Amino acid sequence: MDIFLKITIDDFIFYFSLITLSFAVIKTLINLVVWSKKMSKGALFFLAIFPIISIFPIPQQEIKKIENIKKEYIKKVDENGEPLDDSEK
Repeated sequence: MDIFLKITIDDFIFYFSLITLSFAVIKTLINLVVWSKKMSKGALFFLAIFPIISIFPIPQQEIKKIENIKKEYIKKVDENGEPLDDSEK
């Protein structure tokens, strides 16, 4: 029971805020992933922002893959003469 006597209100507030902040960050990251999966623009936005907040950058190979996909899409749009719907991608 001595442990309860040693904990001050400042310690309690610190640990409570630390746990609350941790849950808020995890919830925000989960919501961001779900949002980016729902819409392709959101996914591109997420991929653009993620390297800024990440310790490890996106590999150069992945960036080249994305650029190739964009080029193929532009070629398809030029061939058809009109933009493709989401179902045709």
